[in-house]
Amino acid sequence: MAEPSILVSTSPGERRAALWRDGRLEAAFIERPAHPDGVGDLHLCRITARVPALSGVFVALEGGESGFLPDAQGGERVSEGDMLPLRVTRAAQGGKGPRLSATGIPADLPRSGPLRLLQRGPDAALRLAAAHPAAALATDSPAEAARLRAVLDPARVRLLSRPAFDEAVEAEFDLLASPEVPLPGGGRLLVHPTPALTALDVDTGAAAGRDSGAHRAVNAAALAEAARQIRLRHLAGPILLDLAGGTAKSRAVLLPALKSAAGADPLLRVVGLTGLGLMEMVRTRIHPPLHEVLGFPPHPLTLGLAALRRAAREAASRPGAALALRAHPRVIGALRGEPGALEAFATAAAHPISLHPEPALLPGDEVVEEVRPHAK
Repeated sequence: MAEPSILVSTSPGERRAALWRDGRLEAAFIERPAHPDGVGDLHLCRITARVPALSGVFVALEGGESGFLPDAQGGERVSEGDMLPLRVTRAAQGGKGPRLSATGIPADLPRSGPLRLLQRGPDAALRLAAAHPAAALATDSPAEAARLRAVLDPARVRLLSRPAFDEAVEAEFDLLASPEVPLPGGGRLLVHPTPALTALDVDTGAAAGRDSGAHRAVNAAALAEAARQIRLRHLAGPILLDLAGGTAKSRAVLLPALKSAAGADPLLRVVGLTGLGLMEMVRTRIHPPLHEVLGFPPHPLTLGLAALRRAAREAASRPGAALALRAHPRVIGALRGEPGALEAFATAAAHPISLHPEPALLPGDEVVEEVRPHAK
């Protein structure tokens, strides 16, 4: 198997990282610099309360945020009022603060003073580089190349004169934002995240009228793709997979194949079959699922940043062109409220983009166009 490559695509307000091997996406991350998920960050914290029912303690972080330190991660050795440095091991979720740990903390970190962030954790590109030390990195941003070379072996980092994501990679990322994933044999996998769990449903589609062998083939393909999509999308918590047709007994026969497919993901565990014949899994949460980052359906900010990405590429291909973005007012408002995004575009393009809110345009119908000067 060939060594993978790490692709880093930057655009105003967003950084995307991909692990790409033999024409296939193996890992995907979408980060918003203005909204880091905090995983890996080191904080100076204060213990605020012990919670025996949860086997841990609550801690106060800078800015009034609260986190949780399990007893198994060092919480059993602390008392209320103690100050200590802690590392974020799990991103905040649904109003709950981040999960923290006291293990593996450098001894020279401060243990007194105001609550504060001591050090940011590594971003996705650096995490991928550490996990795959033989992989080369390629980026389309001079600033990103300089940042990575300052931390990694400079020989590993290549600056591209073209976008880091070609059409194939972009298509894979578009698919990760979609609720539908096509399957070999004409079927599809439907992804339905909810606050309580994620439901995956197999639709045989064109294979429905074929023989039973084709039907089984779609289900078999769905098992492998379900495990892959769970990993790529960073799905977490309870996950239920509903195969197409078949009895509970026939579905149970497929459990070993699902466990084999899930073996590539150390965070994913196959629990078994429910009474209704649904395949039950659970995955440990570390980073937020992509549907939380992007929105499901996509947030106005997601739509705005995608339009800004298209505009940035247009500006790079036509230096000096004055560009405008026409979009629904919620999309324009989200861009105006996103710290640094419009400023980053203006810096790269040498001039700002003009924004035109138009209520008649639905979210998703954003238009990037050149502004031509009026004739005198």
